[in-house]
Amino acid sequence: MAHYELATPLGEDAVRRLRVDDTVTLHGALFGLRDATLIHLFDRGRTTRFDLRGQTVIHTAPNVRQVAPDHKFPTGYAPVCIGTTTSARMERFTRPLMQQYGVRLVIGKGGLLAESLKAFTELGGAYLAVVGGAAALETTWIEAIEDVDLDDLNPESLWKFRVRDFGPLRVAMDSHGGNLYADVAQRAHARRAAVVAALNAKPDA
Repeated sequence: MAHYELATPLGEDAVRRLRVDDTVTLHGALFGLRDATLIHLFDRGRTTRFDLRGQTVIHTAPNVRQVAPDHKFPTGYAPVCIGTTTSARMERFTRPLMQQYGVRLVIGKGGLLAESLKAFTELGGAYLAVVGGAAALETTWIEAIEDVDLDDLNPESLWKFRVRDFGPLRVAMDSHGGNLYADVAQRAHARRAAVVAALNAKPDA
């Protein structure tokens, strides 16, 4: 296990150094998106003015409040609660985010599936896990909402956050085929089998 302090944007070499169970703290730009954002980008032909090459995205639809724009709130939005949502339903968008936009890291909750792991392996990416219920803490890691695109989809706009000391986050899926979720499931099944055997019981069908 190793810890990495990473500033975005990131090159492929930096991402391929990451291994499952490493930890990462991010600095710089972080882009927030969710189901509607991705559907509009990939199913409805919309585009974004943001350059996402080498960037990190987080699965979120943040709670924000409108304020008078100034140096601290350049977009006129102040963060209220920026938490992470479950990633699995956005599985089909991992590869196109990487292929078409050059995204390197995905932050989410609960993990992604086999096709995403394949995309991370082939294209050089990784999944960073956030523990559920940490939204209040995550919000303190965000210095500002720097910009916003596709804002007619609010709160599922495409958000550009400026972050500092965002983490530590655990590497849960890496570019070498490592998958923390599969490892945990395998260990759980093995323990269950051992308990069933010790009880001389038949496993469920």
